[in-house]
Order: sequence, then C-alpha cells, then structure tokens
Amino acid sequence: MDTIPLDLRGLKCPLPVLRVRKALRGARAGSLLVVQCTDPMTVIDLPNLARETGDAIELQGDADGALVFHIRKAA
Repeated sequence: MDTIPLDLRGLKCPLPVLRVRKALRGARAGSLLVVQCTDPMTVIDLPNLARETGDAIELQGDADGALVFHIRKAA
C-alpha cells in the first residue's frame, strides 16, 4: 500500500481541499493520504470531500500545531 504525505500547512481554503482531491484522483485504491493542514476550515471541508468521493477518513486530529487527516482511497 502506498502512503502519500501531503504537507498543506499555510494554505488557505479552497487550496487544501483542491490538492487533496487531486492527490486522491492520482492515488491507487487502498492508498493512504497523510494530510497536514493549518486552515481550520479543513475540519469541515475534508470530511465533506470524503463523503462526496466515497473515501474514508481513518484518523482526524492535531499534531505539532497542524490538523492531521489520514484518508484512505476507496477501492
């Protein structure tokens, strides 16, 4: 399985969601995206994106001043 890190710290809405969407399109099924963001809107936007695309957010939390999301690409 692929693990794809995305450091999106410092980017403001809508850029984090657009970058995650692009990465998901290019990822293989089962890949894990590890996303780090600082934009507080991603707490709303990324779960909505996952619902739209059918992908799964396996982890959502805070680490080192950033919001962290683990998003699994659907099969």
